[in-house]
Amino acid sequence: MSALESRLRGVQGPVRAILERCLEGVELRWEDAVTLCGARGPALHALAMTADTLREAQAGDRVGYVVNRNINFTNACVKACRFCAFARGHRSEEAYFLGEEEVVRRALEAQSLGATEVCVQAGLAPGVDGRIYVRLCRAIKAAAPGLHIHAFSPEEVKYGAGLAGVSFAAYLEELRDAGLGSLPGTSAEVLDDDLRRRIAPGRITTSEWVDVVRSAHALGLPTTSTLMYGHVETDAQRMRHLDLLRAIQKDTGGFTEFVPLSFVHDEAPMHRKGLVDGMRPGPTGNEVVALYAIARLMLGATFRNIQVSWVKEGIRQAQWLLCCGANDLGGTLMNESISTSAGSAHGQLMTPSALRRTIRDAGREPVQRSTRYDVLRVFADGDADGDALDALANPDEAFGNYEGLTRDGRFRFHLKRPPRDA
Repeated sequence: MSALESRLRGVQGPVRAILERCLEGVELRWEDAVTLCGARGPALHALAMTADTLREAQAGDRVGYVVNRNINFTNACVKACRFCAFARGHRSEEAYFLGEEEVVRRALEAQSLGATEVCVQAGLAPGVDGRIYVRLCRAIKAAAPGLHIHAFSPEEVKYGAGLAGVSFAAYLEELRDAGLGSLPGTSAEVLDDDLRRRIAPGRITTSEWVDVVRSAHALGLPTTSTLMYGHVETDAQRMRHLDLLRAIQKDTGGFTEFVPLSFVHDEAPMHRKGLVDGMRPGPTGNEVVALYAIARLMLGATFRNIQVSWVKEGIRQAQWLLCCGANDLGGTLMNESISTSAGSAHGQLMTPSALRRTIRDAGREPVQRSTRYDVLRVFADGDADGDALDALANPDEAFGNYEGLTRDGRFRFHLKRPPRDA
């Protein structure tokens, strides 16, 4: 008898029947996934073991990571989402804006340190014109043609397209032709419009988010997918969100991965100011384990890649989640402003050697991958390959940080007339 079979025998009721069906290859309905959300004790252990078994069959024992840099080029934003501690109004003395020259400098610096990707996301700055994102892509690609540009959430695509007066598809085509390689599937939070109106009035709607994502996939631009959880959402809302992602993936095959994002509550306005009733201070440890495991059960057959955010969970919890259905540790990041501003204490850089050590200690094989999950390097046990990032003694000194940006007079945001379209 296998360890999983033994564990399942100790579980009673519907959870055992649901897990056994998943192991037989039966697609997990979102209604049954809601039942699994309540798994605790032996049932939670069985859920995690089932997810790990499916992970091994669907994704193997390799765990990937990408060497990348985040460039959050502005925190000035026309929106005031209640969960966001990153954004500032244009009159705030803490509002900053990095121009094209500085964005390119950071991209080139990342490339010199071994990065294959830059991830560019930011606030929705007032006073810009609709082609700002197109120009950024052109500038980065001209300076660093080998870098993959992973940039602009569906919310940013909606903003740029609206300012430019074109459709989502037309705007995405411009971005692709300017050098955009893929999009982050952020600004999703929970894809339930009633909930979205509670936590972010005026935010991109579910149908608009789906439209942007499907349009991107149709143009050959892959996207990630995310879920921000642990605030005021219900188990049913979470599981319907996963069900929607699965339906899109069956149609398009355009999602590269799914990334659960634990809500970081400390500085979030809706928690700190009591703006939303029923607010929770992020998910519990059991909820995190259950969510990752359920994601593998629901999405693994079509997604393959379930990614852990070490920024949200910390590297120790991230390592454990590799035994609960996950098969990827995300990126090195170098800079991280959005979670840090919300109160995350897990830092803004994870070096390649630290990621490999974490993976090996979990009994898995580390690989460096591209944004699209092509394997770039495979590391044998005990290798001592040096990486430029490993030599950095002080990441904040090398890359700067969010607090420093908000105080740096060189990058102070000033509202001005939009430049002429390029």
